Amino acid sequence: MARLLFVGGLGRSGTTLVERLLGELPGVCALGEVVHLWQRDIRGDERCGCGERFSVCAFWTKVGETAFGGWGNVDVYRVLALQAAVERTRHIPRLASPRLPDDYRAQVREYAGYYTAVYRAAAEVTGASVLVDSSKHSALAHCLRWATGIDLRVAHVVRDPRGVAHSWTKVVARPETDGQSEMTRYSPGRSAMLWNAHNAAFGLLARRGVPLLRVRYEQFVADPSAGLTALAEFAGLALGEGDLDFLTEAHADLRVGHSAAGNPMRFSVGRIPLRRDDGWVSGLPATDRRLVGAVCAPLLRAYGYPVMVSSRGGTQ
Repeated sequence: MARLLFVGGLGRSGTTLVERLLGELPGVCALGEVVHLWQRDIRGDERCGCGERFSVCAFWTKVGETAFGGWGNVDVYRVLALQAAVERTRHIPRLASPRLPDDYRAQVREYAGYYTAVYRAAAEVTGASVLVDSSKHSALAHCLRWATGIDLRVAHVVRDPRGVAHSWTKVVARPETDGQSEMTRYSPGRSAMLWNAHNAAFGLLARRGVPLLRVRYEQFVADPSAGLTALAEFAGLALGEGDLDFLTEAHADLRVGHSAAGNPMRFSVGRIPLRRDDGWVSGLPATDRRLVGAVCAPLLRAYGYPVMVSSRGGTQ
C-alpha cells in the first residue's frame, strides 16, 4: 500500500518549501502538485522541476509507463471531467459524509484511482516508502479519503492569513511557461474567504479520521529541523544520523527535484535561505489587515494567531 503524505493548505502558505525539504529525506519521493499534472503537464507539456519539458523528463516518462503504459493511454478529458464533477470546494460537505450514493462514490473512486496509480508507480520507480503530493487542494484530499490502496496522511500547513493575502496580491511569473503567464492573484478579501474555507475543510477531514498534522509556517521556518523531524515521524520515517545535514536554521541545500507543478521555488537548486517572509506587516495596507483579521478571526484564534496586528508587528 502506498503511503501518501498530502501537503495541504491555501497557496502561498509555504507548502512548496515544506515539500522541497521533505523531498531531501531518504525514502521520500516528492511529486509536487499532482492535481495539475493532467492539464499542465500531459496536455500543456510544461516544465518539470528538473527543468525539462514533461514529455522528455526521464522520471515522469518512467512513472507514466509504469502507471498507465505511457501517458498517451490516459484519457485526460475523462480525468478533467471527473475533476469538475467531484473535486470542488462546494462538494466537500458531500465528500465528508459517512456514506456516498453509489454512483457518486464510483466517480470519486475512479478519479482518485488515477492519482493512486501515479503514487504507486512513483514508489516502484524510485523505491520510496513515502510519496509527497503538495497539491494543497482540500477537495482533492477529501476525494483521496475514499481511495483504495493508499495510506493517506495530511500535513496541514497554515500561515497567518495576512501574509497569505499580501502574497496573493504580488505579480509572480510562472517560469515553467517560459514567461507566457503569471500566477493567479486574489484581493485580500477573496484570499481571506479562501483561507477560511480551505483550512476549515482540513479540520473536517481530521474529524473524519484522516491522520493530520498541523504545521504553522512561522514555527516551521523558525526551527526547520524540528519541523521536518516531526513530519518525518508523522509519515512513519525513521531518520538516521546525518539525514538532516542538508539543513540549518539559516539555509537548506536542495538537489534537483521532479515537482509536477507548483510555486516557482520548485526550480530552486543549491543553497536557499530559510527565513520568515513578514513583508506583509508593513506592506499590506491597514484596511486590508483589519479586513482579513475580521474575516478570519475564529480560525486565527484557533490557530494561535492575533486577530489584529499593527504596521509595526504588534497586536492591537
